[in-house]
Amino acid sequence: MQVWFTALSTFEKVYWLTAGISSVIFLILVVLTFIGAEVDDLGDVDAEVDGDVGIGFQFLSFKNLMGFFTIFGWSGIACMDAGYDTAITMMVSTICGLLMMFAMASLFYYLTKLDSDGSLKMKNALDSVGEVYLTLGANRSSIGKVQVNVQGGLRELEAITDETHDLMQGEIIIVTNVTDNGILIVSKYTI
Repeated sequence: MQVWFTALSTFEKVYWLTAGISSVIFLILVVLTFIGAEVDDLGDVDAEVDGDVGIGFQFLSFKNLMGFFTIFGWSGIACMDAGYDTAITMMVSTICGLLMMFAMASLFYYLTKLDSDGSLKMKNALDSVGEVYLTLGANRSSIGKVQVNVQGGLRELEAITDETHDLMQGEIIIVTNVTDNGILIVSKYTI
């Protein structure tokens, strides 16, 4: 191994060292990411600052730089093995590294967009059709429960009605409004 490395030119040594070292660091970052460790503590340029809302798309970070150097090194080695001269090798490897940085920044940007607070927004229940689960008293005389599909799931929620008669279990209803404290106002559903 030592004989092989000493036989390389300085240009080739730089690419092999860059590819080797950055690959090891990049693999460690990937493993830490998959096990849920905070890789940001390793010195990201895009670290959060109290009171800072941040920028959504962060191109320059430690992870992205390691991705750049990894692809830069390996694409440079591939170019040298293919017989390209140094100028083309540097240009191709730099472009490949920048593409990797852009791909990683895009990936992390879109992954953060998948974040959801998971809270139920009662206004999303408006105009939903459902079924009475526990009897609702006429003219808002007693709170009952209804089953409605809200935000992609069947939910059992408290409800009242302005109807002049009780809405009994099994009757089909439609949500017409929501009170300030999150109780559904429903009426009998007619086709």
